[in-house]
Amino acid sequence: RQHESPRRVKRAWVIPPISVSENHKRIPHLLVQIKSDKQLPGGVIYSIKGPGVDEEPLGIFSIDKFSGKVFLNAMLDREENDRFRLKAFALDLGGMTLEDPTDLEIIVVDQNDNRPLFRQDIFTGHVVEGAEPGRSSRGGRGWGGQASPHAGTHRGTPAATGTCVMTVDATDADDPDTDNAALRYSILEQGAAGMFSINATTGEICTAQPGLDRETMGVYNLTVQAADMSGDGLTTTATAVIYLEDINDNPPEFTKEEFSMEVEEQAAGVDVGKVFAHDKDLAGSPNWLAKFTILEGDPEGAFAIRTDPYTNDGVLSVAKPLDHEVRDRFELTVSVQNEQPLEPTAPASPRALATVRVRVRDVNEAPIFRDNPRRVSVLEGAPPGTPVTTYTASDPDTRQLQTLSYALLYDPADWLQLDPHTGTVRTKRELLHPSAFLQGGWYIALLLARDDAEPPLSATGTLSIEILEVNDHPPLLLPPAGVVCGRPGRGGSLLLGATDDDRPPHGAPFHYQLSPQHPQLARNWSITRFNVTHAVLAVLVELPEGPYSLPLLLRDSGTPPQERQQLLNVSVCHCGRDGTCEDGVLAAAAAGAGITLGALMIILGSFLLLLVLAGLGAARVRGRRRALRKGLLQRSRDDMRDNILNYDEQGGGEEDQDAYDINQLRHPELFPPRVKPPVRRDAPLSSATPLAPRKLPNSPSDIEDFINEGLEAADSDPSVPPYDTALIYDYEGSGSVASPLSSIVSSLTDEDQDYDYLSEWGPRFRRLADLYG
Repeated sequence: RQHESPRRVKRAWVIPPISVSENHKRIPHLLVQIKSDKQLPGGVIYSIKGPGVDEEPLGIFSIDKFSGKVFLNAMLDREENDRFRLKAFALDLGGMTLEDPTDLEIIVVDQNDNRPLFRQDIFTGHVVEGAEPGRSSRGGRGWGGQASPHAGTHRGTPAATGTCVMTVDATDADDPDTDNAALRYSILEQGAAGMFSINATTGEICTAQPGLDRETMGVYNLTVQAADMSGDGLTTTATAVIYLEDINDNPPEFTKEEFSMEVEEQAAGVDVGKVFAHDKDLAGSPNWLAKFTILEGDPEGAFAIRTDPYTNDGVLSVAKPLDHEVRDRFELTVSVQNEQPLEPTAPASPRALATVRVRVRDVNEAPIFRDNPRRVSVLEGAPPGTPVTTYTASDPDTRQLQTLSYALLYDPADWLQLDPHTGTVRTKRELLHPSAFLQGGWYIALLLARDDAEPPLSATGTLSIEILEVNDHPPLLLPPAGVVCGRPGRGGSLLLGATDDDRPPHGAPFHYQLSPQHPQLARNWSITRFNVTHAVLAVLVELPEGPYSLPLLLRDSGTPPQERQQLLNVSVCHCGRDGTCEDGVLAAAAAGAGITLGALMIILGSFLLLLVLAGLGAARVRGRRRALRKGLLQRSRDDMRDNILNYDEQGGGEEDQDAYDINQLRHPELFPPRVKPPVRRDAPLSSATPLAPRKLPNSPSDIEDFINEGLEAADSDPSVPPYDTALIYDYEGSGSVASPLSSIVSSLTDEDQDYDYLSEWGPRFRRLADLYG
C-alpha cells in the first residue's frame, strides 16, 4: 500500500489567527479578506460558519460573499468569549466546493475594563493584645478571609512582617496573564500609630508595632485597597476589622483603702456589706474575676468573704454569731487578686489591700438556760411543797439592766409549782407512780424565762424529773389457792408465784417462808426456792383430804424490804395411782376460785336462767314475724287500690282494647262498688282499716279540693309509709272539662287544649301551669 503524500495547501487559502481588541467601537470593522486561487471566470462565492455567525452569539461576524471580506459587527467582551473559531468556505456559482474549508480563528485582545473585587466587604480577624511583631498570631491567616488565588505570582514584592492576623483577598476578571489582573494590596486608613501592615502581594495583614492594648483600644477598623496593573490600575476597597483579645495583664484594685460597716450581734449568715474593686480587663472573662481573702483581724473565722459574680465586688458576711458583749469591733485586712494568674508580660505590682472596719451593734438577746435540759430526781410519794430544783436562766445582755421572770409552760399532770422570781420548783401534789404522765420513770416539764425588754424575748428550758422508786409495796401471792395431792413425792407439790407493784430493784427476787408464828406447819409442809419469782410448796407427810389454810410470809428485795403475811388456800385431794387428784377438776375449780360450792351452784343456776329467758324471747320474736307475714299475705288478696297488677296477656299496645277493659277507669260509676275497702300492702299489720273511698269530684273546680283532701289524709295516716313515698291513684275522677291524659282518646296535637286553669290550682300545679299554660 502506498502512502499518500501530504496534500499541499495553497498559501492564500491558509488564514493566520486574527487579533481584535475587545470593546472595539468602530463597527463594522474589517478583520480580514480571504481569497481562493481557484477563481473561475464566473466568480467565487465565500461563506463562513461557527460561533458568532450562525451559532450563539449570532450576528457578530459577517462576510462579503463576492469579495471575501470578513467584518466585525458588534463589540466584543473578552470576559465572555476570548476567541472565536470559524470555518471559511469557497464555492462556485453552482454551489460546488472549490476549496476545502479552512479555519478562521479570531482572538479577542484583553483590555483593563474590570476593577478588582474583594471576596467580602468586611473581613474580621482577632489578635491578642500585646502581640509583638515577628511572632505568629493565634489563628494564622485570621478569620473571614481566604488566600488570593494570585498571591505570590509577582515575586520581589516586599511582604509584611510581624504577628499575622488575617488575609484579605480580591479577584480580577481580566486576563490573568496580563497586568490587567496583577493586583497589589495596601492599607489606606487605620488610625493613628500605624499598628498594622499588609503584604502588597498576598494581602496578609500583620502587626507592625508593639503596644497593642485592649484596654486602650479594643477594635481596629482598617480600610484596605486592591489595585490592578500592579497597583497603577483600577482600585477597590474593603474593611478589615481586627479585635484585640484580652489577656490578664491588669490586676484588680480596690476603689478605696478603707471600708466601714456594721452588723447586729447574734446574726449569722447575713451579709454585712461590700468592698468594691475594679479590674481593667474584659468584664465577665476569667481575667476579670476577682478573689478576696481576709488576711488579718479574724482569727476565729467569724467572717467570710465571697465574690459577687455580677459586679466582681467582695461581699462580707457573718460566718459565726457575733456577741457584742464579748467583742464589739473588728478591723479586717482584705486582699484581692485575680482567679487567673497574671501574664508574665504584665507589669509587676503589689497585691491590693484594704482595711474593713466592722462595728457590732448591741441588740436584746433572749435568756439562756445554760443547763438544758436540767435533770433532777424526786422520791415517789414526796409530799406537796417538796423542793425539786431551782432552774434559772442567764441574760446575755450584761450591759443592759434587765429582770427575768419564770413561768410553767408545760406541766401535764399539774404536779409542780414555780416561783416566778427565783425559778424555784416545788411539788404541788404527791407524785405517784405508776402514772400515764411518766415516760420510763421520767416526768417532763417546760419552763419559760422572759426578760422585760421591749419587745421581750424568752427562752424555754426542759426540766426532766426522775421519779425514784420507793419500796412501798410488799409482794402479793398470785394465785392465792391451789390443789395438791395428799401424798408426799410425786403430785404432792404446788408452784407458788407473786407480783410486786414496785419496779426493780425493789421487786424480785422474792422470799417465801411459812409463817414463823405457826411453827407446827413445818412438820407437814416445806417451801423451797424455784427461781427469783417462784417457790415450790411440798407435802412432807401424807395428809387427809380437805381444805387447808397456810399462812405464808412473802418478802421482796427492796431497801428497806417489804413483807406481808398472806393465806394460801390449799385443797388436798385423793391421790390416784399416777400421783394426780381423782377429783382434781372440781377441787381445782373450787380452790382456784376461792369460793364455796354453794356459791358456785348459785352462779351456774343464774347463768342457766338467763339462757332460758333469751330462748323464750327469740321464740316470741319469730312467732310475731311469722304471724305478720301470714296476715299480710291474707290481706293482700283484697288490696286492689294502689298495687301493680300482673297479667299473662300481652296486648298490642294502645290499639289493643281487648287485653284490659279500660272502661272501668273511664266510667267507674257503671260498675258496682266494692264491698270491702282495700288495704295497703305496705301498711303495718296492726294499723287501722283505711276509710272508704271518698266521693268523686263533679266538676274541674273540685279537683283541687279532692287532691288536697287526699294529700292531707295520706299525711295524717300513721299506717302508711313516709310522706315521700309515691301514692298511686287508680281513678282520676269523671266529668272533667279537660280531655283525658291517656293517649287513647287524646288528639294528635295539643293546639285545641286550654291549660290556663292550672294556674288557679295553687302552688302545687305552678310548674305544670308554666309548661302548658
